[in-house]
Amino acid sequence: MTRQVVLDTETTGLEVQKGHRIIEIGCVEVLNRRIGERHFHCYLNPEREIDEGAMLVHGISNEMLQDKPRFREIAADFLAFVEGAQLIIHNAAFDMGFLDRELSLMGEKTLSERCDVIDTLKFARARHPGQKNDLDSLCRRYSVDNSRRDKHGALLDAEILAQVYLTMTGGQVSMLLDADTAQDARGAPSKAQMAARLNDRQVGPLRILQPSPDELAAHASYLQGLDKESKGQCVWLAER
Repeated sequence: MTRQVVLDTETTGLEVQKGHRIIEIGCVEVLNRRIGERHFHCYLNPEREIDEGAMLVHGISNEMLQDKPRFREIAADFLAFVEGAQLIIHNAAFDMGFLDRELSLMGEKTLSERCDVIDTLKFARARHPGQKNDLDSLCRRYSVDNSRRDKHGALLDAEILAQVYLTMTGGQVSMLLDADTAQDARGAPSKAQMAARLNDRQVGPLRILQPSPDELAAHASYLQGLDKESKGQCVWLAER
């Protein structure tokens, strides 16, 4: 079984070298390219003030963290969750720098020594050179809903990144999209029921089918027709 953990953090500021620290960790488990139900999430008392600029990004105040645990108090639970997993992180150098610093302060092996890491920012830059590859841009490019992301949040961003990563790497995203598993008024299956059925049917790794040159040409011609009909408003061409 392939186990991956999509991870994100929020911090008091941008530079770990200036003593900034982690204030939130969010992790989402992905098993065999399916988003699982297990996650790890916590807020942390950084034992220092949050920069005003950082507060504007994530909306977490100093007062909110006064009664939260220190990193050393949750380290064992965090390491148990990520142990043996491949980590998926957007701009991994940033998050890993902060996490490794916290572990080194405890005299523990760093996360870099424990886990392999895929940096989705590097992956996206290689796949889409010269384009914006921040998380919001990738959501637009791959039609991933990020409407709840009015501010950065570690767990929400990890959930969104999991969907972006699976879509970007050619896999099908299957997860329980809502808690309501009842059928709708017309008797049609809910989103959750359909996701469960897909999970039941999918066995082993998904095959990736590449389009033929004729299919690519037909698709390009179709998009050009849409662009002409919409007077230059075809969003698929605009994203290229």
